[in-house]
Amino acid sequence: MNGSQGRVSTVNFSNSKTSTGARPPVPLLDVGRGNRPLRDEFLAAIGQVVDSGRFLHGPEVKQLEERVAELAGTRHAVACASGSDALLLSLMALGVGPGDEVITPSFTFFATASAVWRLGARPVFVDIDPRTFNMDPDQLAASITSATKAVIPVHLFGQCADMDSIVDIARRRGIVVIEDAAQAICARYMDRGAGSLGDVGCFSFYPTKNLGGFGDGGMLTTNSDVLAETLRLYAGHGMNPRYYHRVVGINSRLDTLQAAILGVKLRHLDHWTEQRRANAERYDHLMANAGLDRQVVLPINDARCDHVWNQYTIRVGGGRRDMVRARLAERGVGAEIYYPVPLHLQECFASLGWSEGSLPHTEQAAAEVLSLPIYPELTAAEQEIVVQTLGEVLYTARAAAA
Repeated sequence: MNGSQGRVSTVNFSNSKTSTGARPPVPLLDVGRGNRPLRDEFLAAIGQVVDSGRFLHGPEVKQLEERVAELAGTRHAVACASGSDALLLSLMALGVGPGDEVITPSFTFFATASAVWRLGARPVFVDIDPRTFNMDPDQLAASITSATKAVIPVHLFGQCADMDSIVDIARRRGIVVIEDAAQAICARYMDRGAGSLGDVGCFSFYPTKNLGGFGDGGMLTTNSDVLAETLRLYAGHGMNPRYYHRVVGINSRLDTLQAAILGVKLRHLDHWTEQRRANAERYDHLMANAGLDRQVVLPINDARCDHVWNQYTIRVGGGRRDMVRARLAERGVGAEIYYPVPLHLQECFASLGWSEGSLPHTEQAAAEVLSLPIYPELTAAEQEIVVQTLGEVLYTARAAAA
């Protein structure tokens, strides 16, 4: 999407109201709005688990694994306690440890790199494609050394990375590929599902994800029978059979109550995904109609990808981003910055030796990105409020600078 369709005359924001008195607030997220219509289904599903007493390893967990594997297009799915654990378990099962390097983008959530660090391996950060916010394959190729064991491309904001290039580079160098698909359930790349494109895929069911539970939860996907068995082993204390431990694993289980909740929500996921896509398209048109596509940079949808819009993230340049966010908040419009400090500049990774200017596209994105409300239940009227308010804020800022 480039925001060029449906353009009409630019709105005159100088005559617009700046008070929120006549406008209802528009939150960044409204998890409750999505959950309320399903309350009876949730209670029935929870009741079945309560009656069964199988709070761990219940049939709902296996059913969820089967359905997620089908969605991703893989032979196996292995449930775990969180998306962070999914990343950690992937690295453990693939033998990553001290002396190894794992290449990741710096523009991502902390868990992508912290899982590497916790195993004593070294995260190697690479820059992004500034159009998609995802890993730049050329930067990946330039960063591979003899110590490189794995690469973790992140499907940021719900759009798959350039997986043809990334997988080709990795295969030629004997490097394993772990997909961080935490924000990308149901996303597709060249008609293949996120989580099926590398050696293993990692999903999160954090409550704000497109498929979110009532707490933490995660899932791993793979086409390898051996890897699936190894992932299960590491997720269960390395124990098989009971009380016999072949390796030192961790305790990472998705409880049956969470699986039951997710099973209810999974029945609605296709519809919610289409609503997110419709909202993204509407934003593009509203922004273009208001002339805001000339004042901010709209997100793009790579033609090879089916984007699932976990976030609708614009760029606000010229040092205005933080001011714009604050003034939107004053007017009742929620917006968030994902992520204000790139990982290579985080204090905990200072010993790795990165400095400002090392990854210019990443650092520019961190200074400019602003995510707007995009949840499925967002109404067209609320999106109009968001765009109208954004236009007023940008007009006010421009007038003050004149």
